[in-house]
Order: sequence, then structure tokens, then C-alpha cells
Amino acid sequence: MERKGIVGFLKMLGPGLLFAGAAIGVSHLVQSTRAGAGYGFTLLWAVILILLAKYPFFEFGTRYTASKGETLLSGYKRMGSWVLWAYLLITPLTMFTIQAAVTVVTAGLLISVFGIALSPFVVSLLLLGLCLIILYVGKYSVLDTFIKVIIILLTISTFAAVIFAGAKFQGSLDFSPYVPTQGADLIFLIALMGWMPAPVDMSVWNSIWAEAKQKSTKEDFDYKSSLLDFRVGYWTTLVIAVFFLSLGALVMHNTGQSFPDSSTGFAAQLIKMYTAALGNWSFWLIALAAVTTMFSTTLTCLDALPRVMGRASVIAGMNLPEIDHKGTPSTLDDEKIGFNQSAFENKDKKAYWIWMGILLVGTIVIIAFLIGSLKTLVTVATVASFLTTPFYAIANYTLITGKHTPDFAKPKSGLKFLSWFGMIFLTGFALLYLVNLIF
Repeated sequence: MERKGIVGFLKMLGPGLLFAGAAIGVSHLVQSTRAGAGYGFTLLWAVILILLAKYPFFEFGTRYTASKGETLLSGYKRMGSWVLWAYLLITPLTMFTIQAAVTVVTAGLLISVFGIALSPFVVSLLLLGLCLIILYVGKYSVLDTFIKVIIILLTISTFAAVIFAGAKFQGSLDFSPYVPTQGADLIFLIALMGWMPAPVDMSVWNSIWAEAKQKSTKEDFDYKSSLLDFRVGYWTTLVIAVFFLSLGALVMHNTGQSFPDSSTGFAAQLIKMYTAALGNWSFWLIALAAVTTMFSTTLTCLDALPRVMGRASVIAGMNLPEIDHKGTPSTLDDEKIGFNQSAFENKDKKAYWIWMGILLVGTIVIIAFLIGSLKTLVTVATVASFLTTPFYAIANYTLITGKHTPDFAKPKSGLKFLSWFGMIFLTGFALLYLVNLIF
């Protein structure tokens, strides 16, 4: 379908920017900024390389859904029930810490920016409640539009901040790569790469958002537009990650100051150091970038985690006949899948809200115990995500190159090579971390 002009282009975008909204959060604001503050530009290689290493496995989710008309979860089921059950067992190991980490950081920022006279725990509860209302009332259409506005504002504000920081910077820049192999530096590197730009299981989130986009716009899947949408969102996360790392390096590196371990203290120190270097005028610029970044992440994670777990639970108990391929993308309907679509959607909706309740309870429990230890919470969440990455990478590659994917959607040799590089890179660093942890 031909799309003209900026308005048509923005209308086409959706799942890719939802992906960016979920990805640009703790990995960027907290981890990228800390990387720049603590190591200057010497870990820039890690940010760029990890995005290249993970890229194929995220794109495979979009390729599969746009070509097959079903999500990655159905693809996992087609490869064998054990793959889907492995997903159902692995995801709960990380989902509660993911939601807790992004919620706590957002709550700390809200308290610091707006001077809220409530505890971080109470603000976290109110934040979760607000996000829940948005999802219940607005559903996908509001989420789709909201994230587009946030990403545009975020990109403009962070770019402006980097320009002003660079203009004031008078020191020397060191871009020589630093590759830690043990100790606290290795742990930080693994944590940085764990959520940079996002955990690979978010490829499942993106495939579900792509399906929701098709249903909400009442249009057939446009394979090329779906890929473009994803690529815009994905590479936006790289640009903004470099922005935040640059801000940390230009403003905070070699200042002799460190971040407090509480979410409120971290947020206050972050904004204070930025405004001290850039001027008081920049307070709302930095605050806008920080708050919009984390709120969008909190909102999209709260939507995606119960959505993927609910869908996986429903599909796990189903039989999915193979869909015929005629060289063009197609969507699911009653005749092709062999079961009542209306009944399926009712079960899916019910499972979504059941898992929403489970997620909220688990998240609140973790926040209650780790509300004062932001570094520990973030490290546990990001390292756990990195260690599960090889499973998702291998599963996505096997699916996209196998018999269940139409030939036109299978990757070419160049993307296959990048996939193998990614699997070796991710598995290698995971083993390096485990060896150092054990010995």
C-alpha cells in the first residue's frame, strides 16, 4: 500500500515505536548514562555491537508475524510444544524484576521532578494504577498514539541536550575500547548489554503489537511497511542510547561523584549534575527526556508482559494446523486456523487480565523489598535477561529459517551471517559471566 507524506508515514508506524517506547528506559537512562559517567566513551563499542548482535532476532519476530499473520508464540508452538513451554517457564524468571525496575526508576524521577511528598513505594503503586487505567480505557489505539508523541519529544530533547553539553565540554575524549573480563566491570558490562536495547524476548512483544496494529487499522499486513516500521523503532533506540551515553561522558565522567542507590536519590543526582553542567535552564529539558522515557517504558511493559504470557498460556493448549502459503502475507481467520476465532479472543482477553493480576502482585512484592536498592534491582533484572538471551536467539533463528516460515520472509545470507555472529557473541559473553561467577 502506498503511503505519502509525513502524516502517512507516522500513521504507518506503530509496533516499531511501541518497541522503542518499551526499550528506551532503564537500559538508556540508567545504564547508558552510567556507562558514560563511569567509563566515558570506552564502552561505546558495547552499545553498538550489542545492538548489531541482537538485531536479527528482533527483526525475525516482525518478519514472521507480517508474513504468516500470527505471532512468534504460535511459531514456537509449531516448532514443538516444548519450545512454548520453555518460554512459559523462562519468562516469569525475569518479568517481575523487569516491571519492578522500570516502575521504581519512574517513581523516583516523578518524585524528584515534581517534588511529590509521598514515599517511592506509594508513588510506584499510584503509577501502576495510572498505567492500568490507561490500558483498560484506551487499549492499543491510545497506546499507539501516545508512544509516537513521546518518542518524538524524547529524540528532540536528548539531541538538544547532547549539542549543548558538547559545546561546553573542554576536556579530552577517549574512544579506545575497554573490554572487561572479570570483576565488577564485567558485571556492569553484562548488565549494560542485557537490556541494550532490550531483552530479546521483546521480539515476542513486537510480534503481538504488529498483530494488534493490523486489527486496529482494519488493513491487511503490508510486509515491507512492517519491516520499515520495526527498523525505524529499532535504530531509534541506538541513536538515543548513544545520546544518553554521550551525556554521561560529557557531563559526569571524571567528576568524582557517584549515584545514590535509591531511585529518588539517583534521579535527583542525575538531574542535579546535568543542570549544574548545562545551566538551570536545562532542568525541564532533562526532566522531560527522563520522565517521558521511563513512563513510556513502564506503560508498555505493563501491557506487554501479561499480553505475551496470556497468549502463550492459551496457545499452549491448542492445536494449530499449518497455514498455506501462496507467496503473499495472509492473516488468520476461522477457516485457516480451524477453530473459533471469537472464542480464542475471549480466552486471550481473560488470560491477559489474569496475568496482569499476577504481574502486579509479583511486582509490588519485589518493589516492597528492594525499593531502596536500585542498583541491585537493576543488576539482577538485566543480568537475568542477558543470560536467557541465547534461548530466544536460537528459537527465533530456527523458526524463521524453518519450514513454518514462507520463503519470501526468510533471511538472506548477510542476515544469516549476522545471526550466527549474534548467537556466538551472546552465548560467549553469557558463558564468560557464568565462568567468572562460579570460579
